[in-house]
Amino acid sequence: MTDSDRAEDEQDPLADVPDWDDEYVDRVSDRLLHSYDLERDRSVRGHRFTLYGRLAIERRKQFLHPSVTYGDHQTTEHLFLKRADSVSVAEMERLSALGDELADVWVEPDEEHFGTEFVFGVVSPEIPTAVREFVADFEQRTLLKYGYHGHYAVRLFVVAPGRETSVASPETDVVQAFRLWDDGDGGDSRGGVFERLRGAFSRRS
Repeated sequence: MTDSDRAEDEQDPLADVPDWDDEYVDRVSDRLLHSYDLERDRSVRGHRFTLYGRLAIERRKQFLHPSVTYGDHQTTEHLFLKRADSVSVAEMERLSALGDELADVWVEPDEEHFGTEFVFGVVSPEIPTAVREFVADFEQRTLLKYGYHGHYAVRLFVVAPGRETSVASPETDVVQAFRLWDDGDGGDSRGGVFERLRGAFSRRS
């Protein structure tokens, strides 16, 4: 590699973003890369995911001078996506249980922890009615030490790109990034994620 090639790589913000052989997932990653740190082929506790993304936000209040801060809060979202030939309620329940398992290990509850979200998505040719009903009604939010150490939440979504349809748990804004068939601002996940987090912080402040 020449010096000019190295310089070009260092200036390219996409140099560290993985490529997916899956055209659909690769296009979705283009929408996520501005907000999430992305990984390809992540295995977690016996589950293999095509895409893993991590979004971390830290909020600080400052007093008179930037060096004097208080009320620091941290929020993290872990996004897991897998492809499947079919999807069932039992599979979505397994993913939900995985979220609880990861919360026990990945969440470090303390006064600065505001929230951690585990979001699991499945790309499938179809969305059965039972799955659609289960996912649409699924809500799981667990307070840590009565909320003094924040909370963690598990969210689910399923997309069927070939049929241009999706279903998601309430407040699972990132699903918009997977709706490639949508036009306009609905295709960008950044606004939804940050608007929801901003609202949550406002309620806690």
